[in-house]
Amino acid sequence: MKKALVNSHILTGHTWQDELALLIEDEKISGLCRVADCPVGYECEDLAGGYLLPGFIDIQVNGGGGMMLNDARTLADIETIAAAHRKFGTTGMLPTLITDSWERMTEVAALIREAIAKGVPGILGIHFEGPYLNPVRNGVHDKRQIRALDDKFIDLVTQGDLGCVLVTLAPEKVPLETIRKLTAKGVRVSAGHSAASFDEMTAAIDAGLTGTTHLFNAMPPMESRSPGLIGAALTCPDCYCGIINDGHHVHPATLKVVIAAKGIDRLMLVTDAMSTIGTDMTEFHLGDTLIKLKDGRLTTEEGTLAGSALDMATAIRNATSLLGLPLEEALPMATCTPATYLGLEKSRGRIATGYRADLVLVDAGMNVLKSWIAGR
Repeated sequence: MKKALVNSHILTGHTWQDELALLIEDEKISGLCRVADCPVGYECEDLAGGYLLPGFIDIQVNGGGGMMLNDARTLADIETIAAAHRKFGTTGMLPTLITDSWERMTEVAALIREAIAKGVPGILGIHFEGPYLNPVRNGVHDKRQIRALDDKFIDLVTQGDLGCVLVTLAPEKVPLETIRKLTAKGVRVSAGHSAASFDEMTAAIDAGLTGTTHLFNAMPPMESRSPGLIGAALTCPDCYCGIINDGHHVHPATLKVVIAAKGIDRLMLVTDAMSTIGTDMTEFHLGDTLIKLKDGRLTTEEGTLAGSALDMATAIRNATSLLGLPLEEALPMATCTPATYLGLEKSRGRIATGYRADLVLVDAGMNVLKSWIAGR
């Protein structure tokens, strides 16, 4: 397969390139050249003046297309979730399992293992959000299923057949040696649903923890004499922070402070999306809990936020409209930064020769017109 994408504005890093063709060969970007210099044998596709971006990467996707990962029973269910988010530009994702039984964890892991083996488009691995959390910061996670991390879980996630593995845990509830074991095997460990102190979080970072899950949500606020988990995350230069930029989970002014503290190369836009993405659903059940969508917010009947109705294209659009960032600065938080966090920085997250042809075409309003995964 040889293809030349022509007549678009191409964002390479922080620079726009016009009047160039992007060449795709064998699932990868083979180069950029003047249209007049396109090699013989390439099929040209006219992008009609659209904006060509690296495909978006989302490391926290609970569901989409009417399906929650917790409810997935077949490979088709995994494909449904990925397809729902691809409509909004996500070409790489970690389907995210919310706290559940051990039986469900192993069943879903088997589905992800199959998806990785069969190359389901968009599936990079799996994110286990729980059940190794602090019950006082459970959010909508089922307290009855929150439990201690054991060796069988370590065995499950370190076999090397699940792609990129991310585990969200409460560092104050897990021994530091366990964090060391996980990270030594290539598992990314993130702090979330936690009441960890500054010292506990710092110790976990020293043990190999590298991120925070939906910063500010399901964790104590940072105070003047008690910086806590948030303070540790913001002051550690190597700690990555996931943020839900929907205008509901975190105030835009707070996110501006975070950007000033961390810089965009350590911040990742995540959706924390639920099954409503790509549908007209207004309610669904998470286990026994009824979740309703109203005014762009997903909440329980008691008013607790329950994931989001956010897609990644909207998260990026919000970064420009709510945070005042130019697209060139907003986009890395959904492309090269999560790629780097997952160890994929040499193959995904950029438009450059040799990179996978995971691409998104948008209009001036950040509406997704088309996407490519491995050039298809």
